[in-house]
Amino acid sequence: MIPDRLAFIDLETTGADPAHDRITEIGVVEVEGDTVSRWSTLVNPGRTIPPFIERLTGISNAMVADAPTFGEVAAELGRRLQGRLFVAHNARFDYGFVRHEYRRLGQRFQSDVLCTVRLSRRLFPEYPRHNLDSLIERHGLAAGARHRALADADLIWQFWERIGRELDRGRIGEAVQHQLKRPSLPPQLPPDALDDLPEAPGVYLFHGDDDALLYVGRGANLRQRVAAHFAAGTREARELRIAQEIRRIDWQETVGELGALLLESRLMKARQPLYNRRPRPAVELCSWQLEEIAPGDFRPRLVSGADAAPGHGGERYGLFSGRREATLALRKIAEAHQLCPRRLGLEKDAAPGSACAAHLQHPCRGACAGRESAGLHSARLMAALARLKVDAWPHAGPIGIVERNDFLDREEVHLVDAWRHLGTARTAAELEELLQSPADAPFDLDLYKLLKAHLAKRGSTVRPLARN
Repeated sequence: MIPDRLAFIDLETTGADPAHDRITEIGVVEVEGDTVSRWSTLVNPGRTIPPFIERLTGISNAMVADAPTFGEVAAELGRRLQGRLFVAHNARFDYGFVRHEYRRLGQRFQSDVLCTVRLSRRLFPEYPRHNLDSLIERHGLAAGARHRALADADLIWQFWERIGRELDRGRIGEAVQHQLKRPSLPPQLPPDALDDLPEAPGVYLFHGDDDALLYVGRGANLRQRVAAHFAAGTREARELRIAQEIRRIDWQETVGELGALLLESRLMKARQPLYNRRPRPAVELCSWQLEEIAPGDFRPRLVSGADAAPGHGGERYGLFSGRREATLALRKIAEAHQLCPRRLGLEKDAAPGSACAAHLQHPCRGACAGRESAGLHSARLMAALARLKVDAWPHAGPIGIVERNDFLDREEVHLVDAWRHLGTARTAAELEELLQSPADAPFDLDLYKLLKAHLAKRGSTVRPLARN
C-alpha cells in the first residue's frame, strides 16, 4: 500500500551533526492525491554559518539574520507534516534535525519516514549511485537551485512522480512498506527508540537498570544493526536476556569501520559490559628474538614485556601469553624441523661435542655433535621461524590512518605509532594535541591484529606524521 498524504522535505543546515548544528532553511512539498502545495522559509540558526556551507548553499549569515527562529516556525511546520509520510533524500539526516529541533523546544516529533536514497537502491539496484545529482541525470528531473531547500524537496517529489509513471504500483508499494516496517521492540523501550539512530558506522551501547552497561556492539549501519537484536526470529539466550533487561540505547557515530572497531575495543576493555565476551586478560607478552652469539651462529632468546612488543626495530617471532606457551611453541618447531633442542636452549648444555637426547632418537640432525654446521642449523631455524615472524612497524614514525565521509564532509584521523593506537582526531587542533601528548599507550595484541588487517587492505589512506 502506498500512502496518499506525503510531505517531501529538505533542509539546509550549518553542518552535519543534529546534536550541535542547526537548520538554516526548510522546504516542504505537500502532496495529497492531485493536490500539491509548497512552503519554505529561511531559519535563523542562532549561530554562524561556516564559510564552506555558505558557498555550498548560497545561504549567508546576512540572509538569515532577520529570519524567524525554529521555535517561531515550529507550529507551522508541525501542521504541514502532521499525518503525512515524511519523505526525504537521506531521510535520517533531515528527520534527525527536525526531531532535535523539536526536542530543544521540549516537544516530541515522530513520523513514519521514507528515504528516497534507499527507495532508489531497492527499485534500481543495477545503478551504483543514488545521490540527488545521479537521480537528476538518470530520470531527467528538472533541477532548480541545487542545495536550496524547496528546490531539492521539489526534486524528490519529481522522482516520486517519475517512478509512479514508470514502475508497477505494487512494486513501489512493496518497496515503501519494506522501509516502513518497524522492528518489534521490547515493551519497556519507547516506540521511537531507534528513530534517531543513524544509518552510519558506529558503536552502540545497551543500558539496563541503574544505567548498568549490558552490551557494546558496532555496525556499519547502526540503525539496522541495533534493530537486528530485536528481530522476531532471535532465539539466542543472550539476546533474550538483553531484550528483557534493556532500558536505554546510546550510540557514538564514527566516520568509518576502523573507527567503530577501535572505539568498540576501547569501550569493551574499559567498561567490561555484562553480556560481551570478556576481553583478553592482561598477560606478560613474550616473543622469540634471534641473537648472533658467534659469526653465523644464531640462537633464539626469549624477550618479554615491552621488549616483546613489535615496534620500530628488531625482529620478533611469535607473540605468546607467557614463557610456557612460547617454550611449547619452540619445542614443536624443533621436533617438526629436526632442530637441535640444546642449540635452542630447550636442553641444558653438556660436554662439547656430545650429542643431545633428541639426536640419539634422530629428531636432531646433529648440530650439537658437530654433524651439522652452525650456519646451516641457523638457516634452517630462520626458515622454520619465518611463519611466526611478527611485522615490525613499517613506518619511520607515527602515521594517521584517514577515514572520510564525503557526504557529511567529515574526517577522522586515527593516530597510530608502533602498532599502538594513540587516539582519534576529527580536527587539525585535536590531531595536534594528540601529537604533543606522551605516547604511553600499551601494546595491545587485539589492536595489533586489527590495525595490521586494516593497513593490508587496498585503498587504506595513510598520512605520515611527526611528533612534536
